[in-house]
Amino acid sequence: MRAVLLTAGALVVGIGLVGCTKPPTSTPAAAPVTVTVSQPVERDITDSVEFTARTAAVDSVEVRAHVWGYLQKVNFKEGELVREGDVLFEIDPRPYEALLSQAKAKVRQSEAQLKLDEAEHQRQLNAYRAGAGSKSDLDKAVAAQDVDRANIAADQALVAARQLDLDYTKVTAPVGGRVSRYVVTTGNLVQAGDQNGGTLLTTIVSVNPMYAFFDVDEATALRVRQLAREGKSASPRDGGYPVCLGLVNETGFPHHGTINFVENQVNPKTGTIRVRGVFPNPYQVLLPGLFGRVRTPIGRPHKGLLVSDRAIDADQGQKILYVVNDQNEVTSRPVRVGALHDGLREITDGLKAGERVIVTGLQQVRSGATVEPKLVPMPGLK
Repeated sequence: MRAVLLTAGALVVGIGLVGCTKPPTSTPAAAPVTVTVSQPVERDITDSVEFTARTAAVDSVEVRAHVWGYLQKVNFKEGELVREGDVLFEIDPRPYEALLSQAKAKVRQSEAQLKLDEAEHQRQLNAYRAGAGSKSDLDKAVAAQDVDRANIAADQALVAARQLDLDYTKVTAPVGGRVSRYVVTTGNLVQAGDQNGGTLLTTIVSVNPMYAFFDVDEATALRVRQLAREGKSASPRDGGYPVCLGLVNETGFPHHGTINFVENQVNPKTGTIRVRGVFPNPYQVLLPGLFGRVRTPIGRPHKGLLVSDRAIDADQGQKILYVVNDQNEVTSRPVRVGALHDGLREITDGLKAGERVIVTGLQQVRSGATVEPKLVPMPGLK
């Protein structure tokens, strides 16, 4: 009986203790994560491509001797600018002056012979008309005059050749530009007419304008041709197609020019096509042989949406943006990206103007989560 009472008492005490225990409290909801969002920048943009380039002079000439002789004078300073027609070198002209005088004397001799034969022809003609001369003698007199006239023509041609040789003793600049060092100094014998085309005296390169050659990959070339056929772009072959150039020590592309030549075939070894731009160079900043970067547009300007690269994430190789909707919920949005424009990336598909894109705090959000957005200008906006 006592055991039953103890058991009943223990049960009552247990029930009392259970009734005094507080129910467990619920876990409070986590506060929304604060993220920075920006609206995409909408502006007119033009797609462009960049390539490496090498500058070259429009005119590059090797100045060589046309006649033999001893070099008497050098009339320029090495490295200076010269104008077309400036006398750069002078070769001893005396042998050629003597040959010219001899040729002129031969002309006078032939002209004197012609006068004599003309007089003989007149006598033969008078005699033939009077019946005192033969037809054969008259024909000989006529032929003698023709021979004299032919000799005079040949002698005059020789005078022109001798005069040309004499003119070549003054070696002039065939183009204007910057002259190199002189290879031959005064007192040395220079030669002409050998297999190398004469003794090399110096070289001249033009300075304004300047060429820049660059190779365009075939994918870009085909894209430009397709846009031109669709009327969405001008053709580089038509002239006036813009191109910009920047040197290794320059920021951006400060030199503006146009494409004036496109090669007629793709190089099968490299899969590229050679293109040439021409750039004004009034201050001679550009020199032949410099390495540079060129940028040329593809297509005409169009409306585009731009975001910072830091807002773009990747999911299994797919580029995505995190967009915050009107309920401040995060949506993972697959997008297609384009080229950079002034530090911002174009979004070609998957984004609308005015939407709020998360630009910081991407690691703290997930699709479907609720966030506390803080609107700021798009980072990197210029």
